[in-house]
Amino acid sequence: MFRLPNQKLKSPMKSRFNKNTRVVGGSPVIRKNLGKDILGEANMDGSIYISKDVKPGSPLEKEVLDHELHHAKDMKMGKLKYDDNSITYNGKSYPRKDGKIKYNGKWMEEGASGFPWEKSANK
Repeated sequence: MFRLPNQKLKSPMKSRFNKNTRVVGGSPVIRKNLGKDILGEANMDGSIYISKDVKPGSPLEKEVLDHELHHAKDMKMGKLKYDDNSITYNGKSYPRKDGKIKYNGKWMEEGASGFPWEKSANK
């Protein structure tokens, strides 16, 4: 923890994540049950969810973490953001509804590889 010279800490910082939460690249990584065929999610609060179905330490886990860390970095930089109703990437907003995103006039499943933010994270 950083502190200034002569600064006394009154109490240790409390984390909103449990003691078993792993931190990778500055993002808390939380294992949980995710929806069908969902391996990972990057969240606006900086945390990353990894499916409990992904074996810890596996090549798949590394791939999922790398992908979600890319999204987390984009969110921290203000390049990518989302809420329940839209996704904004590089300043352009796309409607979001019922697990789909409207892109180039078509409704596509969230996470589809055709989105520019997914193409960037898959490099």
